[in-house]
Amino acid sequence: MLESSQDNEEIIERIAALDIGKAELVCCVRIPGQGPGGRRRQEVSTYSTMTRSLLTMADRLRELGVTRVVMESTSDYWKPVFYLLEAAGFDTWLVNAKDVKHLPGRPKTDRLDAVWLCKVAERQMIRPSFIPPPPIRELRDLTRYRVDLIAARTAERSRVEKLLEDAQIKLSVVAWPATSSEPPDGT
Repeated sequence: MLESSQDNEEIIERIAALDIGKAELVCCVRIPGQGPGGRRRQEVSTYSTMTRSLLTMADRLRELGVTRVVMESTSDYWKPVFYLLEAAGFDTWLVNAKDVKHLPGRPKTDRLDAVWLCKVAERQMIRPSFIPPPPIRELRDLTRYRVDLIAARTAERSRVEKLLEDAQIKLSVVAWPATSSEPPDGT
């Protein structure tokens, strides 16, 4: 015997989804419609990824009462958009592109991707990726930059040593032992 279910479909009332490219992004916003019919209204717009345009988009989202903004993790293009919207106070989600599969045979355009992502997100059928809080992101950026600087320093030292050896100057043998990777004073 079939029984009635008490499950209420929880739909995020005011949501936006972004399909982000290098130069522009497509933003789909879905909000409740007017009247008792329950039909949802949607707006699809294209914005440049320049800061001024992103601020305009954030103002429009705020004007429409959007509470959550969802975007796919596309290369590194998502970072400036994510950080700006996060700073503007939106509940910003980054989702893995593999979690948002498209139906076979469905035409693929940026506009359709944004609409599809918005519909999936409003029904809470996806989960956000872990993005560390800002202090941890800053620390990670600093430590990664330090690693890059040390690697660049080591490469430059090796290049100078090779240049000197090509000129028949064996400075590394005299200045510090060949078995040590660091000079005696640690510089």
